[in-house]
Amino acid sequence: MAELDAFHEVLFPSAVSFGATGGPVRRNEIVTLTSGRERRNARFAESRRSYDAGTGLRSLDDVYAVLAFFEARRGSLHGFRFRDPFDRKSCAPHETPSALDQTIGTGDGATAAYQLIKIYGSGPDAYQRPIRKPVEGTVSVAVDGAGGVAGVDFTVDATTGLVVFEPASIPQAGLSVTAGYEFDVPVRFDSEALSVNLAAFKAGQIPAIPLIEVLS
Repeated sequence: MAELDAFHEVLFPSAVSFGATGGPVRRNEIVTLTSGRERRNARFAESRRSYDAGTGLRSLDDVYAVLAFFEARRGSLHGFRFRDPFDRKSCAPHETPSALDQTIGTGDGATAAYQLIKIYGSGPDAYQRPIRKPVEGTVSVAVDGAGGVAGVDFTVDATTGLVVFEPASIPQAGLSVTAGYEFDVPVRFDSEALSVNLAAFKAGQIPAIPLIEVLS
């Protein structure tokens, strides 16, 4: 029997993903009281991305690539990487990532491991999104504005987004730890079947290919 929570470190077909639609989803409970006022509660601490990759299909070759990818993942059984066409960098879409983009922690002289995060908004209401699937080779890290050297000062686990400093490079107390990177979203198919009608596809009717983010 296949492992239920297995994740495949492979990328969904890029040509299709860049035409996909979707974005963050929040699950909130809203109860209207007898007074007419509302009581609102967040069901989940983290937002969850949801996509429809069907809008990215442009040719029969794209359809075949997705079908093959679906079969290799055993449908919804295994998660995989998805390149979000709207939000895939530590910076704005038109910019190049810099080691100063995101503050991921503050040194204390002892902590060696820091989780990559991306901050949305500012002040006390800002949302800190954990980044668990950075693109290998794109992560740069700085301490107090001074860039470190990957493999010498720190290492990055591309499967978890964890930055670990070498003992001699552990950030000292009060120093800001920042990072820049590109990243993927861990997702799975949100359906047990893919249904494609050739005549309908040629007529412009695009099949739905739902994807949902996998939260760890």
